[in-house]
Amino acid sequence: MAPNKTYTITSSDSEPAGFILPDLLSDCRYPLRVNSHSHYVSRASEEWLFTEAHVVEPEISKFRALRTHDLMAYCYPDADASHFRILSDFVTWGFMIDDNLDDGDVDDVRGMRECCISTLRDPINFQTENPAGKMCKSFISRFMETAGPGCAERFIHAWDSFFIAVAKEVDNRAKGHIHNLESYTALRRDLSGSKSCFILVEYAARIDFPDEVVSHPVIMAMEDAANDYIAWSNDIFSYNKEQSRHDTYTNVIAVLMREQGLDLQSAVDYSGQLCKNAIQRFEDNRAILPSWGEEVDRQVAIYIQGMQDLIVGTLHWSFDSARYFGKDGETVKRDRFIKLLPKRPY
Repeated sequence: MAPNKTYTITSSDSEPAGFILPDLLSDCRYPLRVNSHSHYVSRASEEWLFTEAHVVEPEISKFRALRTHDLMAYCYPDADASHFRILSDFVTWGFMIDDNLDDGDVDDVRGMRECCISTLRDPINFQTENPAGKMCKSFISRFMETAGPGCAERFIHAWDSFFIAVAKEVDNRAKGHIHNLESYTALRRDLSGSKSCFILVEYAARIDFPDEVVSHPVIMAMEDAANDYIAWSNDIFSYNKEQSRHDTYTNVIAVLMREQGLDLQSAVDYSGQLCKNAIQRFEDNRAILPSWGEEVDRQVAIYIQGMQDLIVGTLHWSFDSARYFGKDGETVKRDRFIKLLPKRPY
């Protein structure tokens, strides 16, 4: 075993020069599984994105560096090839939507919501020339071929909640609204996109849960716990890039620093403990699951396994992808030290 490395995390002017990541990998012991269809299906999905969204170099290379095929392979290891293709198209579309909304105002978000939700609800009759809308029309038409009615409606509702949350975030930022941890967590659960990802577990397994399962407090508590883990760990990984561009408004680390007066490392450590607590909440609720009968219980077990796969899959992908750490993911994974990027000029 290599000796532990020691870092200086303050610079000469007492400003932090970096921070040490929480040991999230040790706290998350779920096994990482991989979908065997990933390579060839994901290539086809990439080509679909590049064609439909008119993506050219250098954006093609940047997108491939995200390694979205690994993300999907880790998060949906049991999906068959046909469902995995639709899941892959969804995530490539989702990344495009997320990036398109980064610099938008409230009207931009509302316009995108109108286009995408109208397409999701009526992909045959709703007409649009917006590339995001055209891509949405493509994958949702295929999604609807095997999705149950409850699953389909929950998927659309999750996306509508996402767009509403993005608009609220943009409006809050413009008005200078400051979140506390409670209000931030409530908003972040819709912003993370995890709700739609959970529903895709149901879709890929050809499940359509009855309302008594979907609305059960234990299931909802497990969904919240998994969502919180994915969102907060993402905040930890994305903080460095966000602080360099003065954009930490939607980040749990910044929320904790403002609300509780913590320094950077203390806020990072606190965020790591929140992640650890989220996994414990997930397990505590797993232990008290009720029974709905043999067949529904089997389906619930598949769904819970899917949420577990999303927790561990997003964690490992964050180091594999260039999205957060560029080419240094393996080094960061090993050493857990993040050197702060210099802040860009305003």
